[in-house]
Amino acid sequence: MTRPAPAPAGAKPAALHFREATPADIPLIEPLVQSAYRGDESRQGWTTEADVLAGPRIDAAGILAKMTAPDSAILLALPSSPKEEEESNGDRPASNEDAPPQPPVACCEVTRRGPRTAYFGLFAVSPRRQGGGIGRQVLAHAERYCRARWGAEVLEMSVIWTRVELIAWYERRGYRRTGETREFPHDEMRKTGGVALREGLYMIVMQKDLRDGGDGDGAREVQVGVGKVEGDGPAGVVSVVAVSGEP
Repeated sequence: MTRPAPAPAGAKPAALHFREATPADIPLIEPLVQSAYRGDESRQGWTTEADVLAGPRIDAAGILAKMTAPDSAILLALPSSPKEEEESNGDRPASNEDAPPQPPVACCEVTRRGPRTAYFGLFAVSPRRQGGGIGRQVLAHAERYCRARWGAEVLEMSVIWTRVELIAWYERRGYRRTGETREFPHDEMRKTGGVALREGLYMIVMQKDLRDGGDGDGAREVQVGVGKVEGDGPAGVVSVVAVSGEP
């Protein structure tokens, strides 16, 4: 697979706004996740699973279950404004101030797993936006969110063992392999029509100690607060961050 070229040196990092997803966001989340992992579109990025898995990554019912489960949330990353989104793409900003909000460029799931442990999953960045540092910002925000909301000291994730580039990326963010492996969730995948294209799949468990206060290797917090997001969204951590360095 080919990784997208990183953002040019000196390029202004994208400023993102984060909020908790609501059921109204499901029609935007489902295609975002699918585009990042499955099908030909996912091959534009470097997080694709298209070589080992086919079919839907998740369906609307699965997304709803994740966002409504106790101690669980789906976090969305959106351009901080339509103007900034266009400027980050090198386009001339539109003059229409009434333009509709931009769709999310990335998302992730966070879940409380114990008194001091949280889980990170459903991590997706639009293939067209990979290679520009957005993934680092999302991971850093998820770490802050879990510390602020649940007092988490450890953030855990599981990664398919074949995803060697992604595992290495997480290791550069401070995550370490625990030595534990878990069965690949074949039954859950089949419920949405997914198909494994090879045998021998299993999950590698990785963890990061959050007590040192590190945020995803290089994220610089610009503004963060705990409160209610605009609209009908639930209370949660809302922030705008910028990041520079390795994509």
